[in-house]
Amino acid sequence: MKKITILLLLLLGTIPSSFAQLKTYTFEEAFDASKENPKSIVVFVHTNWCKYCKMMDNSTFKNTELIATLNKDFYFVKFDGETKENITINHHVYKYVPRGRNTGTHELAAAIATIDGQITYPTLVVLEDEATILFQKSSYLNAKTVHNILLQTKKAN
Repeated sequence: MKKITILLLLLLGTIPSSFAQLKTYTFEEAFDASKENPKSIVVFVHTNWCKYCKMMDNSTFKNTELIATLNKDFYFVKFDGETKENITINHHVYKYVPRGRNTGTHELAAAIATIDGQITYPTLVVLEDEATILFQKSSYLNAKTVHNILLQTKKAN
């Protein structure tokens, strides 16, 4: 029994990890890290009620190839577009703005995820820095599509 347990542990240690962890940052952490080691910032703007956001979270951002690219070449921020937390970037404070009873939008979500005058969830945004948006797309995106977008964005920089 001991030999089987040891053998099993050895085998498990040699299997490549299919449970790669996606490193996530807050906006503040991503911008600070980008100053020391410049990389583009990928922002996944979502809400807790959005079913397509949940689908992306459970499939797109679980893809090991995509995780490897994001961890190596980008800073990844998961951002709830309806968070009530204040976020300070370069001495500017972004706040939650109520828009009715139990609803509202964060100013930072409005700043980076507005496309054609409206915010739709989910939205993927690639930022070069706090003032330059390289890419925006509001819809469900599979892992292959996101990976291709990131490769193209990286080449453009």
